Amino acid sequence: MAFTTPARRIRGHERPAAVKAVRFRAAGRVQGVCFRVATREVGERLGLRGWVRNRGDGAVEGFIEGDEAAVEAMLSFCREGPSGAEVERFTWEPAPVDTTLAGFSIRP
Repeated sequence: MAFTTPARRIRGHERPAAVKAVRFRAAGRVQGVCFRVATREVGERLGLRGWVRNRGDGAVEGFIEGDEAAVEAMLSFCREGPSGAEVERFTWEPAPVDTTLAGFSIRP
């Protein structure tokens, strides 16, 4: 699957589309299957900013922000996870944009 980040054309100039930010939580068989690494890689390919980390309860949580279409593509990826993952429950909610983020990271 190819991921691209769309832009809007305004009077002959490209400008990034509106920024959307969300927090998500994936539960099931999501630790020990490279979920965080795959999420970071997809986030980087999509041009998103954010982070992902394991939770003590066995779930994975994260924060993603960027172009609305790219955020939707990431949410779609996270609903399934990488091969080997079995996402049983997936939730997300809107979040405030974090202007301090640069890139996509794995947090402890």
